[in-house]
Amino acid sequence: MLTLEEALAGILAALPAPGSERVRVLNAFQRVLAEDVLAPVALPTFDNSSMDGYAARSADTASANPHQPVSLRLIGRVAAGEHFHGEIKTGECVRIFTGSPLPAGADAVVMQEDTRVEPQSPDEIFILEPVKPWENVRFRGEDIKCNTLVGRPGEWLNAARIGLLNAVGTGEVSVNRRPLVGLLATGSELKEAGEPLLPGQIYESNRAALAPLIQNAGGIPKMFPIVSDDPEATSIALEKAFSDSDIVVTCGGVSVGEMDFVKSAFEQLGGNLQFWKVAIKPGKPFVFGRCGEKFLFGLPGNPVSAFVTFLLLVRPALLRWQGAHELGLPVSPGTLFEPLENSGSRRHFMRVILDSEGGVRSAGIQASHILRSLASANGLVDVPPQTSFPVGSVVRVLRWD
Repeated sequence: MLTLEEALAGILAALPAPGSERVRVLNAFQRVLAEDVLAPVALPTFDNSSMDGYAARSADTASANPHQPVSLRLIGRVAAGEHFHGEIKTGECVRIFTGSPLPAGADAVVMQEDTRVEPQSPDEIFILEPVKPWENVRFRGEDIKCNTLVGRPGEWLNAARIGLLNAVGTGEVSVNRRPLVGLLATGSELKEAGEPLLPGQIYESNRAALAPLIQNAGGIPKMFPIVSDDPEATSIALEKAFSDSDIVVTCGGVSVGEMDFVKSAFEQLGGNLQFWKVAIKPGKPFVFGRCGEKFLFGLPGNPVSAFVTFLLLVRPALLRWQGAHELGLPVSPGTLFEPLENSGSRRHFMRVILDSEGGVRSAGIQASHILRSLASANGLVDVPPQTSFPVGSVVRVLRWD
């Protein structure tokens, strides 16, 4: 039986180098960059105002105060997107707005709140407070200089990175290809949601839970029909799934029961089982195999076991497939409000609730068939064998939301 680290290392070592494709930046959300991206322009692209107010020479405002304001002559107005073609000279100012280009000759912006305008002389602006040189000015290239590196291979394109790439005018980028992930559930007792249940039947839920996790990891999920516990049906379903997918994720049929046919059906297709069984709870009966350049991840049928093994072993593989640098789940520290105890011989990834203040509680019953505690949880705590974490312990919470 492999440790979690041994199993994950074997999986990652088997994966091929990622392939790339070019896409519009607007379509690149949750993709992984495959190239260096240099800013084609500076950001900001010109000196501009950070306030609504008046562009002026700071020296002209040095003596200003509310009792003895300084009077400046208004010679123009420049809105965002416009350009002032003249030059501000001593004793002059220009009406300006947030984001407006700074007119030539000005070296500061007086906030509108620090000025007064008399109705009878609208072209005369009274300055009530002095400004320092370059006050309220945003400089060209202050954020990003032209030709600065703004994206690196392996970076995950989240919303903020998409915004940055658009802000510097990048229209297209090279990203790594997303894996097509086939989802199979096996079990003669399984029915699709909405269908009537006969005695002994249950609704299948693993594919529905795993599909959004695949999407969040950048994969493209494809659900295949439920497979009955039959050797021939299992072989036919696996062959179809592998023909349409880069990776096949199965749920159920990988243990040692008389009705578990996934492993044998995979080998009949020419697949090579790399390992079976990982020393974790839940999720010991986990299968990883390779068939040419395609891969099998055989998850247990119990819903919590399938969910947890996906997070720990399949999710990192999907990210590595796309060339991502960061493979692990996000980790947050938390303080236990109640004890967590593992009296077993395997590491137990226990479902917990991490609140907004950093408090951690058990999400409920930890048995691998209990979905309610999984639905209530937002993280896992890795509890070693024969270990108890008392109240007040600081723990690492592996989050998936």
